[in-house]
Amino acid sequence: MSMSKKVVLAYSGGLDTTVILHWLKENYDYEVIAVCVDVGQGKELDGMEEKALKNGASKLYIEDAKEEFMKDYVFPMLKAGAVYESKYYLGTSIARPLIAKKFVEIALKEGAEAICHGCTGKGNDQVRFELAIKALAPQLKIIAPWRIWDIKSREDEIEYLEKRGLEVPMTREESYSRDRNMWHLSHEGLDLEDPSKEPNYIKLLKLGVSPEQAPDEPTYIELEFEKGIPVKLNGETLSPVDLMFKLNEIGGKNGIGLSDILENRVVGMKSRGVYETPGGVILYAAHEELEHMCLDHQTYAYKQQVALKYAELIYSGEWFTPLREALAAFVDATQETVTGKVRLKLYKGNIIPAGTTSPYSLYNESIASFTTGDLYSHKDAEGFINLYGLPSKVRAMMKQRNQ
Repeated sequence: MSMSKKVVLAYSGGLDTTVILHWLKENYDYEVIAVCVDVGQGKELDGMEEKALKNGASKLYIEDAKEEFMKDYVFPMLKAGAVYESKYYLGTSIARPLIAKKFVEIALKEGAEAICHGCTGKGNDQVRFELAIKALAPQLKIIAPWRIWDIKSREDEIEYLEKRGLEVPMTREESYSRDRNMWHLSHEGLDLEDPSKEPNYIKLLKLGVSPEQAPDEPTYIELEFEKGIPVKLNGETLSPVDLMFKLNEIGGKNGIGLSDILENRVVGMKSRGVYETPGGVILYAAHEELEHMCLDHQTYAYKQQVALKYAELIYSGEWFTPLREALAAFVDATQETVTGKVRLKLYKGNIIPAGTTSPYSLYNESIASFTTGDLYSHKDAEGFINLYGLPSKVRAMMKQRNQ
């Protein structure tokens, strides 16, 4: 098959991209090259090549980016402690810049003139993908069908395929919008669009169970970090990918990492989603315990502010920006001493600290103990309090004079 123009399609094999593949063939004179970036979708990739070629793609690239995803995207986010609006561990958001980077690499390799994605005009991902593409290859055109075509809903998409006698890759009853990678699984749509309703976790969850269904006995684990990066689980050295999969299994069984959140989207509206991040939430909890031990007061306090901005940049698709890179450099500097072991107790959705050790611990028992040690004199506190409280004392004296 030889055509003068090519388009790279961000392909998942799901409903959206199945419809888009046919729509591209009907409306553009393009050779369609399907690309799927493997960031841990698992069985979702089974049979994808056959499906893509059957639906009109000239070829399919499946790019294994799991290791790169963990090392170059997840771990920097983890070290920053970035959480969006206190509940969202950025599972979909953090994968988007890497996926877009792979799209660009293949588009340039194939000599394509455009990249097509299946993000809706209401969603965050259109912003994330397109900002990344513009930062990496501004000459590439972007085709966003949801902003062009007359299709308005998932039901319309199903009808589009049925009218053409094409296979529909999902049922109407199970048409949740889901995004899966090795860090998390998100669920949106259907009954979740009513925030007054409690999610049906038994029906919904895929990575684990609800806290009520978790074992009645706690599970203890030990994580070891080097410069803010997890390297061992229960004394075993593991690759980032293997570590993540094992933590997801352990966390899922114990009902860890469920978030039901109404979040503020980049485009201005609120949306409701349920997120499963079992291994990720465990890593965040362990990393934070170690930082409490190894970071001084001022560094930890300022890093909390950086974490908020870092999360905002990830959520908004601003990964490939000077500010994000500068904040990452700051975070890396803070992690030089974040090395040690953290023991956690997992019990019915809860993560309970069970002991932390580090060669860089700033905790000094001789100073902190209620028993007076050689390094601290109680008498020193009086002068400190007098100086520290001087502004308050002066202000109080002024108010008394003017009463």
